[in-house]
Amino acid sequence: MVGNTYPYRLDHWMSDIKLAHAHGFDGFALNVGREEWQRDRVGDCYSAALQSQLPFKLFLSFDMTSIPATCEEDVKHLAEYLKQFASHPNQFLCKGKTMISTFAGENSTFGCSDAAAGWKYAKKVLNQIVPVYLVPSFFIDPAHHNFHSVMDGYFNWNGSWPIHLTPESSPEEIRLPKLETDHHHLRYLGDKTFMAAVSPWFFTHYGPDSWNKNWIYRGDDWLFVRKWEKLIGMRDRINIVQLISWNDYGESHYVGPIKGAQPNSQAWVDGYPHEAWLHLNAYFIRAFKQGFSLGSPTLEDRIFVWARPHPKDAWAPDSVPRPTNWQLTDDNFWVVVLSTREGLVKMWSADDRGDARSYRILPGLLKLSHPLVLDGGMGVEVIRDGNVVARCNPEVYKFQSQPGVYNFNAFVAMSS
Repeated sequence: MVGNTYPYRLDHWMSDIKLAHAHGFDGFALNVGREEWQRDRVGDCYSAALQSQLPFKLFLSFDMTSIPATCEEDVKHLAEYLKQFASHPNQFLCKGKTMISTFAGENSTFGCSDAAAGWKYAKKVLNQIVPVYLVPSFFIDPAHHNFHSVMDGYFNWNGSWPIHLTPESSPEEIRLPKLETDHHHLRYLGDKTFMAAVSPWFFTHYGPDSWNKNWIYRGDDWLFVRKWEKLIGMRDRINIVQLISWNDYGESHYVGPIKGAQPNSQAWVDGYPHEAWLHLNAYFIRAFKQGFSLGSPTLEDRIFVWARPHPKDAWAPDSVPRPTNWQLTDDNFWVVVLSTREGLVKMWSADDRGDARSYRILPGLLKLSHPLVLDGGMGVEVIRDGNVVARCNPEVYKFQSQPGVYNFNAFVAMSS
């Protein structure tokens, strides 16, 4: 989200690029909006990528909920970006063409009779600068649309979450919900490029006096892990995986460090680090690229934990009400263990460990959960041959009985 990088300097981009590359990422998709200052930040990012001397690629993703696209002149905003960056050595090319993407755009007409004609016109203009490869995230039913002739591929942005769930969904449907929309898009995509999405979480909490976005998608049941498991299982059919997101603090699915300029999301982001997810994600990147089994023994024992900060039905003196769909989440903490060999896992939430439970574990990746206790924490140990070989018990986390705001973000931690 370039929109969250207003105070960035080149060295900020450099540290992000080095951190992302060290955790298996091949590049960044740069989401840009209408503000002119964002082009300067993009320029710094491309410069940092070049100076890093890393094989790290970049491509532009135009936020069409921000960028005007009602008349022919509006395509100039997209064109100016391509004129400046398309020939850069770190520009990502797909099938020899300059990759571009979008967030939305299914209603962007660029002054034409409909959006399909509008994008045909926009591509014609952009192709005069450099051949482009358009892989948008239009929010459309792939079985019923007329964009086939203008899309070179498709990005299933909403495929990250079980967005179909409501409080009226059955308990069976809510628990371990299906994540099958990638198959629906692939069925109608033919031989075009498919970019799948994966995301660890979703919570946004803006009131009517702001962006008026206040809801959650269910991130329980190890959503992040389960979606990666599906992508790895169909890796031969997927061309690109995009993680949502590096720094979208407003929607709580960031995996990078908290820095830059938050979009007035401090109330639910500050103090809630997600970088442990970045480390976990690196494991899945390796599995996706190499095709190894997630049941294979890992090289080291590692524990990952995450949880929300208060009961879902707690009351808070917050001017913005509980988010829509708050009923869909459970008061548990979620655990992933990467295990080198058989052993024992012990989990607890109460400070006195009176609620502790133990489980035998096998090598590879294990998914576990444990109920949260009011004003308790998250504690997990891996024990082998009578010795604790890994422990995760973040002291700063407490499951608050009296929260100050409604916060459905996650606190994420891992063993050292």
